[in-house]
Amino acid sequence: MADKEKKKSQKKSATVFGYPVSIFFIVVNEFCERFSYYGMRAILVLYFKNFLRWDENLSTTIYHTFAAFCYLTPILGAIIADSWLGKFKTIIYLSIIYAVGQVTLAVSSIHDITDGNKDGKPDTMAVHIALSMVGLLLIALGTGGIKPCVAAFGGDQFNEDQEKQRGTFFSIFYLSINAGSLLSTIITPILKAQTCGIHTQQDCYPLAFGVPAALMAVALIVFILGSRMYNKTAPSGNILVKVCKCIFFAVKNRFQHRSSRYPRREHWMDWAEEKYDKLLIAQVKMVLKVLFLYIPLPMFWALFEQQGSRWTFQATTMDGNFGLIIIQPEHMQTVNPILILIMVPVVDLIVYPLIAKCKINFTPLRKITVGMFLAALAFVAAALVQLQIDPTLPSFPSSTEQQAKFINMVNRPINIVAGNNNFTLSAFEGGPDYFTYTDPFNLTIDSVSNEPINLTAGTRNTIVIVEEESFMSSIRFNDIAEKPDKGANAIRFFNGFRSTLNIKVGQQEYGNITANNMSIYVNVSHGMPEFIIRNIDENTCIFSRNFSFGSSYTFIIPPIFAFGENCGQHIKEVEDIKPNSFHMAWQIPQYFLMTSGEVVFSVTGLEFSYSQAPSNMKAVLQAGWLLSVAVGNIIVLIVAGVSTIPAQWAEYILFASLLVFVCIVFAIMAYFYTYIDPASIEALFVNLEPEDKKKNLEMTKTDMVENHNEKRKISDTRSNEDKSLQTNF
Repeated sequence: MADKEKKKSQKKSATVFGYPVSIFFIVVNEFCERFSYYGMRAILVLYFKNFLRWDENLSTTIYHTFAAFCYLTPILGAIIADSWLGKFKTIIYLSIIYAVGQVTLAVSSIHDITDGNKDGKPDTMAVHIALSMVGLLLIALGTGGIKPCVAAFGGDQFNEDQEKQRGTFFSIFYLSINAGSLLSTIITPILKAQTCGIHTQQDCYPLAFGVPAALMAVALIVFILGSRMYNKTAPSGNILVKVCKCIFFAVKNRFQHRSSRYPRREHWMDWAEEKYDKLLIAQVKMVLKVLFLYIPLPMFWALFEQQGSRWTFQATTMDGNFGLIIIQPEHMQTVNPILILIMVPVVDLIVYPLIAKCKINFTPLRKITVGMFLAALAFVAAALVQLQIDPTLPSFPSSTEQQAKFINMVNRPINIVAGNNNFTLSAFEGGPDYFTYTDPFNLTIDSVSNEPINLTAGTRNTIVIVEEESFMSSIRFNDIAEKPDKGANAIRFFNGFRSTLNIKVGQQEYGNITANNMSIYVNVSHGMPEFIIRNIDENTCIFSRNFSFGSSYTFIIPPIFAFGENCGQHIKEVEDIKPNSFHMAWQIPQYFLMTSGEVVFSVTGLEFSYSQAPSNMKAVLQAGWLLSVAVGNIIVLIVAGVSTIPAQWAEYILFASLLVFVCIVFAIMAYFYTYIDPASIEALFVNLEPEDKKKNLEMTKTDMVENHNEKRKISDTRSNEDKSLQTNF
């Protein structure tokens, strides 16, 4: 009966080059939706930090929680699609919710809506936070809800004799995902960098969020336009509830009949035969077999998701100067979608056919295993890169240490004894490096003892020696104790001039700096920015300096400084943190390995989930696949929260080792998995009388589905393999 309904729901669709025309609407829809999602996500953590004023830890936690939630909600979408509305209506309704969420998020980023005093800062931040959370909740429901439906709905457009075309469709489908991701990751940060606002001009988050919202509306319209061309499979009832009840009854019945006097059954699900239809039991067996295989998969995603976190942080400690272009650390993430666009057709059209010509049976589960191994190799490559970066990084103090460097603001050389360190500094000069201390130390300047110096543990400090009325004293300032974020350069000024100075670089203000005082740090991008220095008389000095990536400098404005054309020659620099020297191009091999793994892992997983699912549970298995991504995100959150490994390269090796172990476990599990044709198995239970079903049950279990009878002889097994639809790993 179910097979008849399925045939009725399918109609002969117009084709182009052997492909249904309807899939082109689905691919365009997916491209626009992924542009919308990844465009929003590309700037989300910056929105949390810079607009909502959350710290980095909270911003990161909310960001990964949102990402995990986006991959948990596919279960809900699958239930709605398979049990109630069907895939087509589910995609329509949840896309509307999705678009509303994007619009809500865009509205939440308009600072003018609560800026009553017109100072550029929202007066009621709670309103913006509430709107943001509502928007993100709707987006998570929408994007997660349609995830399992769109891919499965695309697969429904193909007939049973179009298996090759369906496999190519999943590759094109994945290509559209990465095309949308690539363009949005490039375009959305550019939109954010524009300025907008009614009362004050600020980063234009409304535009950056508004464009993805518009693309989501376009995705919805495109999908609706193809409505008349789709094959729409009707939902088959509340199948998930049936499955859960069937499993629960089988477990309960088996427990009640655990005594040895009851005959054993070949599969524990067979204990549900007293109450449930054998077709449903066979379908549940199919689903459980695949879900069991999914157990090791989250470890792959735990590594994959770190491209946007650990690897980006790694890039902040590297040199992004590629000659003709300058690559910012966050832009290295675009290497993945760029490689995807290149590698998917190459692997699909060249690599796989070559493997087939070599008579190698490269089954889907073997592809997934290879993908996991390549991801592990990517983290080994990341560890090797980290080992090269570590020697170039500054040695920051531990929680029991303090560090100090010295600047001489006296107009003559002075001799300094700081603890066990004895050195001489020329006039208006800073020490070349930091000294490390574990206890308070005595400071002696030109044989004159000063008070003992007691610094806070775990801090870096600059001690400036100044002279007032022939008496020398020290002034202490806190320094940054980590590399600047995103490869920026942390720049500050010490005002040794005789009056207050005001300094500005680009749109960033240092504010007024009084005499013998240190400014705040301002992060400056790579290049040659202009610093505008003014005094109270409006005299101006324009000072320029070329910066690389990840450095920190203190610029000294000495008492002999004079405004004029050559004012910059009097300004002295003290290098606090050296610029990044290991080139960012060395990350490309790890991105290549990870992308190679993704191509053979993720594309294959989508197709495998569809091909091994019963006709009424395809979206459920797609959701199970996506659920593994959510668990991978959760693994990252847990490891990040409890990890005590001090060396980053060691953490990379730990993740790689865990994935290799999981890869071996998965390979063993896959070896014992038998591929099935769900449609053929289901056909055995359709249009048969009850007695016929009973007679054919054993044949189904041994030849088509489970092959659980361990007592059968090897010769019998081999003879049955020619009759079955199974293919061993």
